[in-house]
Amino acid sequence: MTVVSTQQDTERLTLTIVAELAAAPERVWDLWADPRQLERWWGPPTWPATFVEHDLVPGGRSHYVMTGPDGEQAHGWWEVLEVDPPRGLRFRDGFADETGAPNPELPTTTGRVELVGSADGTRMTVTTEFGTAEHMEQLAAMGMVEGMTSAMGQMDGLLVPA
Repeated sequence: MTVVSTQQDTERLTLTIVAELAAAPERVWDLWADPRQLERWWGPPTWPATFVEHDLVPGGRSHYVMTGPDGEQAHGWWEVLEVDPPRGLRFRDGFADETGAPNPELPTTTGRVELVGSADGTRMTVTTEFGTAEHMEQLAAMGMVEGMTSAMGQMDGLLVPA
C-alpha cells in the first residue's frame, strides 16, 4: 500500500499523510500536475473526481467534481498558492457549488505536498492545515482521513510502467 503513516495533530491542527511511491519525483509530480492523471486518484475509489478546471500556477484555480456511487455530486475547489515542480505545491482546498464558487458554510483547508527522492522512488508528504479544531473535527467526521488515505492508495497503480 502507498500510505505508510497518518498522523492527526490536534495541537497544530494538522493531518499529515506520508506515502512511499516507486517512481521518481518527476513522475509523481505528473499525478498532481496533469488533471487527467489527478482525477484518476484524487477521489476515493467510490467517489472518483473529474477536474473541470486545473491551473497549477501560483494564483491558479482548480474546480473538481466527485461523484458518489448513487450519482450524488460534491464539488470542490483549489486556490494554488505555491508551485515548485517537481518538489511540491501548496494550495487552499474547499467545498464549492456547481459553478466552482467556494461554499463559505463549509471549512477550507490548506494543503502542502512535498516530494522527496529516495533510493526506492519518492517519499510524498501531504500535510493538511485546518483553521480551527472544530473544522478539523467536522472534516474528520465527514470521512476525510479515510477518504484521503484510500484516494492516495490508488497512486501505485498509476505509476506502474506500461
